[in-house]
Amino acid sequence: MTPKVARYLADHQPATPCLVLDVDRVAHNFARLRQAMPLARIYYAVKANPAAPILDRLVGLGSYFDAASFQEVEMCLASGAAPDSISYGNTIKRERDIAAAYAAGVRMFAFDSEMELEKLARSAPGSRVYCRILVGNDGAEWPLSRKFGCEVEMARALMIRAGQLGLDAFGLSFHVGSQQTKTAAYEAAIAKVAMLFTDLADAGVKVRMVNLGGGYPVRYKAEVPEIDDFGSAIMGAMAEHFGNAIPEIVIEPGRFLVADAGVVSSEVVLVSRKAENDPVRWVYLDIGRFGGLAETEGESIKYAFRTPHDGGSDGPVTIAGPTCDSTDTLYEKSNYRLPMALTAGDRVELLATGAYVTTYASQKFNGFEPLAEHYI
Repeated sequence: MTPKVARYLADHQPATPCLVLDVDRVAHNFARLRQAMPLARIYYAVKANPAAPILDRLVGLGSYFDAASFQEVEMCLASGAAPDSISYGNTIKRERDIAAAYAAGVRMFAFDSEMELEKLARSAPGSRVYCRILVGNDGAEWPLSRKFGCEVEMARALMIRAGQLGLDAFGLSFHVGSQQTKTAAYEAAIAKVAMLFTDLADAGVKVRMVNLGGGYPVRYKAEVPEIDDFGSAIMGAMAEHFGNAIPEIVIEPGRFLVADAGVVSSEVVLVSRKAENDPVRWVYLDIGRFGGLAETEGESIKYAFRTPHDGGSDGPVTIAGPTCDSTDTLYEKSNYRLPMALTAGDRVELLATGAYVTTYASQKFNGFEPLAEHYI
């Protein structure tokens, strides 16, 4: 929690549940990332948190933007981003949205299939396109499925086809999974991409860009490698596999830029046990999976908690949300412990919750209002 957020919570006591986010911290993280990977062009993954104050600040810092929908393209443009600073990075796009983005001036698009490539050729003629390949996600706390990307052999054929369709076969991309805790995941993916670069060069396709995706981790409950560790590993792998012919490098951070800038303030609704002698208490908060904490699915992202009773005796707990849905249980198997003094009405803070919380919040499920947001 930044001092600025702590002061805001103490001075204003905003109604819970709410997110309080320090935009200065976003700028600080942007500078850290730029220092760690100075050769990379930073495209902020807007889906992590598309709030206008964040986009406004990043535009001022010279950031580029990775949009997952035409609506996100419009958000970036509304904050003053230039159309040529936006990449439409979703490989699954309605053709009318491709056409709308192209009409707005966007000229860089992702794809991973022949049908998507044909849509781009029709509705975004001459644009720069990049093909996403499948890579391993070992080490990611929020791994990605096979929903996005294609095998290397298909990518080679698609990149050749892109040129035949009049598109600029600009680059290749991958994603090693969100909250990736192993630098080796990037090294292995870069080696895979470099071999495809060589194959495409032999086929007469001049690829000039590699998009390393996002996944750069932040500290939740457990320590993670520093961004400098990832920067060193990535740049070392690029030098090893590309030598003096390093292509343009694009990165798409989302979580890393905004997660630790934000804190969710919540209220304890109930503390109970399922039996008189049950050692495990159930702690119910006024925010849960449907209120924005979707990344607790499978107990993957393990947020750290701060309570007014920290430092006192504690005990094991199961932590759940307030809705009448049994899946609205956040942590049951992850050995969370909270103070024994915790009771209904206490305010608790969930730390490093600036990413993937507001946009995951449902619209009045069980009648609960969406998460309030305060940007300072």
